[in-house]
Amino acid sequence: MRLSHIPLRLTTGAYIVNSGVTKLNADDETSKGLHSMASGAYPVVGDVDHRTFVKALAAGEIAVGGALLLPIVPSWLAGAALTGFSGALVGMYLRTPGMTKEDSVRPTKQGTPFAKDIWMVGTGLALLIDGFTPSRAMRKAVRRAVAKPVRQAAVARGTVKGYAIGVRHR
Repeated sequence: MRLSHIPLRLTTGAYIVNSGVTKLNADDETSKGLHSMASGAYPVVGDVDHRTFVKALAAGEIAVGGALLLPIVPSWLAGAALTGFSGALVGMYLRTPGMTKEDSVRPTKQGTPFAKDIWMVGTGLALLIDGFTPSRAMRKAVRRAVAKPVRQAAVARGTVKGYAIGVRHR
């Protein structure tokens, strides 16, 4: 894990774990409200009991947050999980009537608490992209490992300026 990933992973992971732990003890009214909002955006959720849905949501949040907090989980994997999770939240925000202003993605007053989830999409994508981008040390090591055999092959072919069949001309 890169040093620059630590603040992203700690803050986002702690936020999501806290949200999941809070939902574990959700009362009936809260679980019905969460279920109603989710099933409005994702109709398949409507077939699931509201208590079961909220327990599964809590478990998912704890798993995603835990993946971010555990340094043994590669950044690209934690970023992929966060991007999927937060993408679903943003999808719910965009699909729920009254959350956005007409003909816009800008939030209404009612949608503002949900629109903020877009920062998690950005964090997830940053971790995902950065996880697949080689570090400076890795790029340097690859250049060194590749440069020597390429140069040796060029010398052997006599294609390196100042060299002919491996013998330097003065």
